[in-house]
This record gives sequence, C-alpha cells and structure tokens, in this order.
Amino acid sequence: MSEANYAERLQPVIDEITRRARVADAFIDKDLYRVYFATLWANLVMNPADSGLTEADLEPIHHYLNRNALAPVLGPGQSITECFRFINSKAGEQAMDRCQLGQTHRDLLTYFCSMILDPEGHRKWADQHREDLDF
Repeated sequence: MSEANYAERLQPVIDEITRRARVADAFIDKDLYRVYFATLWANLVMNPADSGLTEADLEPIHHYLNRNALAPVLGPGQSITECFRFINSKAGEQAMDRCQLGQTHRDLLTYFCSMILDPEGHRKWADQHREDLDF
C-alpha cells in the first residue's frame, strides 16, 4: 500500500483527532493530541483489518504517522513512542483524566506503554501470566 493510500484511509481520523484536540482556531492541546494518537495506534495494532490494513502495513504507517501527523503538530523527534512515554507520565495521567477515559481505555493504553517502552519486561510479565493461567 502506498503513502497516498495511507493518507486516504487515515486522514479522516487524523482530522477528527485534530478537531477534538483543538482549543482555539490556531491552538491544539498537545497532551490530548498525544492521548488520541496513542489510542489510534493501539486500535490499529489490535485490529489492522478494521481499517482495511494488514500487519505488514503497520511499520510503514508508523513512519507515516510520525512524519505526517505527529512531527508537524508536536515538533521534530516526536513519535508514537513518545506519545506512549507521555501516557506513562503524571502529565499523561492528567490528560487521560481530562479526556474522561474509562478504566478499560486506560488499561489498554497502559498495556501498550508496557509493550512499547519495555518490551523485554512486558515479555517476561506476559510469560509469567501465561504460566499462571496454565492449569
């Protein structure tokens, strides 16, 4: 799939995220923007087919979103990974409060923080839970 296809599929969502994070005509609440993009990424990874994508599309879409949706709004060097780093902070908790996220939504984002920010620790945690579930 080409970048033009990614833009076509994702632009309506990017536009909605921007609209929801907009504080005034020219200002975007960057904290809310990060929460919304972390949520978008978690949903894309969990069910790429829901967006007409495949798992193979995820890496190029990751780069596309970083370059075309996050860096222009949040600044150079900002990325999906940085959104999850933010979610994992006190300011991220406060932003999730302002978004009035339910516990399930918070748990989803926290789970993805674990996977993205500490993949080795997450793998150990998942292996332990798998062992605990084996009867």
